[in-house]
This record gives sequence, structure tokens and C-alpha cells, in this order.
Amino acid sequence: MKNKLVLGLVLFTLSIGTFSVMAQEVTLIRNANIFDGTSETLQKGQSVLVEGNLIKKIGIGLKAPKGAKIIDAQGATLTPGFIDAHAHLMFQMSIPETLNADPFYFGYVATQTAKTYLMHGFTTVRDASGNSFSLKKAIDRGIVEGPRVFPSGPMISQTSGHSDHRTDAQVSAMISYEPSTLMKYDMVQLADGVPEVLKATREALRRGASQIKISVGGGTGSFADPLDVTQYTDQEIQAAVQAAADWGTYVMSHVYNDKGAQRAIKNGVRSIEHGNLLSEETFRLMMEHDVWLSPQVLVYTYHPAGYTDDQKNKHDEAFDGIDGMFKAAKKLNFQNIAFGTDVITDPEKLKEINNEFALRTQWFEPIDILRQATSNSARLLALSGPRNPYGKIGLIQEGAMADILLINGNPLQDIKILTKPQENLLLIMKDGKVYKNIL
Repeated sequence: MKNKLVLGLVLFTLSIGTFSVMAQEVTLIRNANIFDGTSETLQKGQSVLVEGNLIKKIGIGLKAPKGAKIIDAQGATLTPGFIDAHAHLMFQMSIPETLNADPFYFGYVATQTAKTYLMHGFTTVRDASGNSFSLKKAIDRGIVEGPRVFPSGPMISQTSGHSDHRTDAQVSAMISYEPSTLMKYDMVQLADGVPEVLKATREALRRGASQIKISVGGGTGSFADPLDVTQYTDQEIQAAVQAAADWGTYVMSHVYNDKGAQRAIKNGVRSIEHGNLLSEETFRLMMEHDVWLSPQVLVYTYHPAGYTDDQKNKHDEAFDGIDGMFKAAKKLNFQNIAFGTDVITDPEKLKEINNEFALRTQWFEPIDILRQATSNSARLLALSGPRNPYGKIGLIQEGAMADILLINGNPLQDIKILTKPQENLLLIMKDGKVYKNIL
């Protein structure tokens, strides 16, 4: 009797295991022309088999397993989901609105922002400052629709730096601690000196930051700092880099100017955000240290809502530097270039994020831009090592995450078709789940 009970338990366990395997959703996409994230030409007439959330097989004439869902691509271009390496999920409100919001309103608006990114083909974003930790959890658990999120937590800067959004109405920190709204809700943080930088970095890591962001130069959206200023000492930068490295990850750094960027690079920062005013000298240093450039164009083509005249002037200065930055990078054949948009303050402007693809054609060929938005950005995000909350992204290959787009037309020939995502993104799949299919 005892043996029969044991045998019955074993058979029951095996049946449960078999059921769980069978319960994995299986999808076969047929008749697709594949851009795999790196190759210069499309692989034509291919099929992609997705099991669960992974790409299982790629090839011509794959047969659909029993019970599989079949999607006929009808010759559409199949690409990896796009990656925005410099997104702001929590900052899609005007500055006056931001300064008067409570944390719940930030969260409600962010759910709309997350869906906008996903429905424009961005299946992954690196959040470049903001308290997006709970939003990431809600997306991962299927409560909210949105892209995969690599959260940085609050951008960390010195007093008077790019995270200092206090106004003249607030007293000096020497008299009383009076945080800005963004500081109070952990969207940004101020930290001065090595002990405070260590604490701020470790707090972000405690919440689940996949990488750390600091500021080492002036910014357009902050009140106190011109673009030419240098922020953080060598020792403060080293503190953030060491604390991040102890967790197996890296530091990204906001900066426009050479001096700040060079100081950051020499002290271990791995990703320069923006970099609009960088010279060839800095790019040579970046190549020497295998540092990434995470640039944006779209955000500088308009003035974010609520900007003062001084902020607008700084924004225009940053825009004027873009051409020189990209020309310097191309002259040196600098390859570590990611894709990002940095759109802030405006949900309607966020709906134009795919215009970034077209704006970059002034300096890059479509193949370069597509690599930047897929495999290049994926390599940058992979620097987070064990803090990477996901698997392999940015590629169409066996074993990669099933983040897949089907595109009407060939973006390798005309990348501007991506600026019309409503009509030209035929299918959006993230993590093996279809969020849009108009085939």
C-alpha cells in the first residue's frame, strides 16, 4: 500500500510538471525578414519559434508544435524590441505641475508613460532618474503594461548641482533642511562629501537600482548650474563608483562638458549621458577606457514645459553642440553609442519619441541607428551584471528574451517608417506576450 502511494505521488508530480511545460504559451512567427540586431542585411523568409518568454528556434520552414499560436508576418521586417537607454518614466509633467504633485499622482501619470513607451516599440528602458522602483515591480507582475525597466533610482548630485531643484523660496541648507518636491519623493537626491555619496548610492542599491546615476556637470533643467561647471570631486565620484562596483554594477553620469566628463571617466564612470559639448580629446579618453556615450537629439528640439528663459538658453546651448559631438565621434570611428530620447515634462511630446530615429539620420546610416536602438544599448545595459533583472535583450537569437517587433517595410532602407508606429508597428511582443497585432 505504501509503495502504491509513493508511486501515485510520483506520477502526480510528473503530470503537474508536464502540465506546466504544456501550459507555456508557444508562438510561431512565419514568413519574416529578420534584422537580428547586428547584421547589415535582412535574413529573408525566416520563422521564429517562441516558447514562454524566450526565443527557442530560428530558421526556414519551422513547423508549429501542437497547440502553438501562428502569426504570419507576410514578409514584414522582424526586429528586436527597441531600447531607450535614457528614459524618464516619472517626469512626464510640466515643471509647475511636478512641483505641486503628490507621490500618487507621479505614479498614476507614470502608468500612462510606461504604456506609451511600449506601444511605440520600446520593450526596454533604462530609467535615468526617478523613483520608478514600484512601477518596475508592477510592470514585471503584469499589473501595469509597460517596458522592462532598468531603474537608476534618484540621480545623485552635489548641492547646487543638476539634482538641486530648490528655488529661492527655500532657505539655505546651512540653516535648515528643506528638500524640493523631487528630493522628498526620492526622484533626485543631493549628497555632498564621500560619506553622503556612499549613503545615497547604497540607498538606491537597497531599493533595486540596476545602475547608479550621478551628475558631474551643469544641466538645462536645474536652476543653479550653467552647462560649463564641473560637479563632484574625484573622491566623491570614486565613492559612487566603488559602492556600485561592490554590487557588481556601474555608474552613469550626466554631463555636457569636457572637464566634467574627463573627471568622471578617469574615476571609473562607464556611461556619459548627453555629452553634447564633448571634444575629440574626450572621445579618445572614452575609447581608451571603453566608456559609452548615451546621447539624445529629440529632447533638444523643443523647450520642455515650464522652462524659464535661463533654462531655455541652456537648452539651446546644448542643442547647438550636438552636431560637433557626433562629428567628433564619427571622425574617430567611436562605436560605443547608445540610443535614448530623454523626453521630459510633456506626455504629448512623448508620443513623438520615434522621431529620434529620423533625427539621427543627419549623422548615421539606418543600420547604425538600428544597432544603437537594439544591440548597442543592450550591451550598455548589460554592464549592470548581476543587477540585470532580466536576460539577453536587443538581439533576435536563440535563447534571447522574446521581445519582438514586426514592421511594415524595411527600416534598413527607410528608417523614417518608424516615426509612424501606429500604422507601421504591426506587432509588439514583450516577454513572449503580444501587446499589439494588427496583421
